[in-house]
Amino acid sequence: MAKTQSEKIEREYVIPLRKDWMKVPRYRRTPRAIKFIKTFLAKHMKVEDRDIGKIKLDKYLNQELWFRGIQNPPHKIKVKVVKENGIVTAELVNIPEKVKFQMAREKKAETEGKKKADAKKSAKTQAEPAEKSEDKNQDGTPDKKEEKEKAIATEQAGEVVAKQMAKAAKHESKGEKQVKINRMALER
Repeated sequence: MAKTQSEKIEREYVIPLRKDWMKVPRYRRTPRAIKFIKTFLAKHMKVEDRDIGKIKLDKYLNQELWFRGIQNPPHKIKVKVVKENGIVTAELVNIPEKVKFQMAREKKAETEGKKKADAKKSAKTQAEPAEKSEDKNQDGTPDKKEEKEKAIATEQAGEVVAKQMAKAAKHESKGEKQVKINRMALER
């Protein structure tokens, strides 16, 4: 029986890293450990052509590998691996408490961001029809009050831009002044 590509395969591995990263200089140890994890997973998860480009490491797994720097990666690491549609994703199994807190904080910020975006969208959709109906009188011509308000707003915007330009010019002229150096020792 041939397995189809859509099957989901989940496994857990304890990957021994020390034997592999001991073969390279100290300043290359963590990158070598990452490369070894990818080759290990390509072999054990039976990735086509052992292509390590199809293997994705979780953000928190990567943080755990780099936690002690480039010269001192962990000796072994426990990962949960999922193969789906030919793509293998690996994530950390024993997540430290500090990382769990970080994950919860990021998730909360993401959900709050979505809520704010939804609220803005709903506010815009509710405000737009009301504005469109106020823009024109019953006969379809624009209101004179709004035209006056628009003119005032453009004048104010012009004033703001003029102030900014004047400020920039003021600061540019300060830099061009030549400062006379007072050399008392040479005058004596």
